[in-house]
Amino acid sequence: MGDVLVMLVREVMSSPAITVRRTDPVRRAIRTLYDNDITAAPVVDDSDRLVGVVSEVDLLRGEFEADPRATMLPPSAAPEPPPRRVMEVMTREPVTVTETTDVTHVIDLMVGKRIKSLPVVRDERVVGMVSRRDLMATLARPDEELRRAVVEALREHYPFGLSWDVTVRDGVAELSGPPHEHADHIADLLAGTVPGIVRVKHLRRGP
Repeated sequence: MGDVLVMLVREVMSSPAITVRRTDPVRRAIRTLYDNDITAAPVVDDSDRLVGVVSEVDLLRGEFEADPRATMLPPSAAPEPPPRRVMEVMTREPVTVTETTDVTHVIDLMVGKRIKSLPVVRDERVVGMVSRRDLMATLARPDEELRRAVVEALREHYPFGLSWDVTVRDGVAELSGPPHEHADHIADLLAGTVPGIVRVKHLRRGP
């Protein structure tokens, strides 16, 4: 397979999700997306159930009109009034994923449907959002940050006794320690749970 990530949505999603309500004014939703540096947000009803998704493009619709200075033509007739509520511009019945969806399926959905982010749901409630930026951030984690995360994961499971010297190069974790088949297997699993680690290998020390 090579050095590629094997991950579930729960390991990369942003949680809790920044949401807007379907009755929110469009300008309020615009501020929410802008202030939180996101490109889309789940839309929820009064019971916090997912009813749609609204994106930057959705919210920009109707917020500008042609400037006559651009063409030197007289202004046209009064345009249609812009949408006032999120429910008027949101995408209904959005594509969603769950916390246990494989990330490869998320990427297929993003490519196939040309969308940047997907709501993560549990029992019709939004528990997070997974975006292309989340996936890129996982791949871009510095090796030293990954090394610290691996060390912390090992220390939590083995607070006393067994230990490994850990190095990370290009997302590949190398664990150096005395041979111990069962502990090495557990260490592999623990290191592999760190988002951004693509492979784990052992460099044996003497007994």
